[in-house]
Amino acid sequence: MGGFKDTFARIETKYLLEDFQYRAIRERLEGMAQVDEYGKTSILNIYYDTKDFNLIRTSLEKPVYKEKLRLRTYGIPEDDTKAFIEIKKKYKGIVYKRRIGMDYSDALKYLNEGAPAKKESQISNEIDYFKSFYKGLRPAMAISYDRIAMAGISDPELRITFDENIRWRVDHLDLKKGNVGEEILKPGQHLMELKIAGAMTLEMAHILDELGIRQTSFSKYGRGFVDYMYGGRTDADNIIRDIRILSA
Repeated sequence: MGGFKDTFARIETKYLLEDFQYRAIRERLEGMAQVDEYGKTSILNIYYDTKDFNLIRTSLEKPVYKEKLRLRTYGIPEDDTKAFIEIKKKYKGIVYKRRIGMDYSDALKYLNEGAPAKKESQISNEIDYFKSFYKGLRPAMAISYDRIAMAGISDPELRITFDENIRWRVDHLDLKKGNVGEEILKPGQHLMELKIAGAMTLEMAHILDELGIRQTSFSKYGRGFVDYMYGGRTDADNIIRDIRILSA
C-alpha cells in the first residue's frame, strides 16, 4: 500500500463514542477532514508477547516508557500480501512507530521461525534486538477491527480514525482468518483516535466539548488481554486499575 510511513512520532488520544456521538462528530467534521483513499478497511494484527504476557502486563501499569511488537495487514492477506512488522513505543505521551514491510509468508518465517529479514535495515536491526531482549516471544493474541480513517483537509498532519467490530482471539493466530473473535466494544460503540503532530486546535477542542466527548485510556490489546484473563467480565477499567495498584 503506497503512502505508508515507516517511521513517525505523534500524539494519539482516544475517545469511546456511543453511536449518536459518532454520527454527530462525523457531521461536524465535514469540511475539516475527509475519508482517505482506502475507505473502510479491515486491519488485522497479531501481537507478540511472552508466555506470561509480560509486555501487555507492563503496558497496563502505565509506565513512562512502553513498547509492543505486532504483525499487521490491511485486509485478509495471501502469502504474497505486503505485511508490516511494527515496534510501537510510547514515551511521555508521544507515540513512536518503526516498521518494515515484507510478504506475509516471509513475515511469519521472520517472526515465528527465526529466519533473517529479507532486507536488512536500521529498523530490522531494532526489531532483531527487540526479539532477543524479550525472551520467549511468540504470537500471543490477534486483534482485528474495521476502520474508517480521515485526513485533515487544510491540516495534512491531522488524522482521525474510527474503529468498530474490535475483536480478539488467542487461537488460530493466522491473519488469513480475517476479523473474527470475541467482541471488545458494546453494540453501537466506536473507538475514535485523534493523531496529531502537536497541540489540538481550538476548533476540534470545541467540537469535542459540545458533543460531550471525553478522552479515555484504551488499549485494544489490553482490553483483549483483560477479557481473556478474566472471563469476559465487563468491568475492564476496574480490573486494569487493580493491575496497576498491585504492580505499584
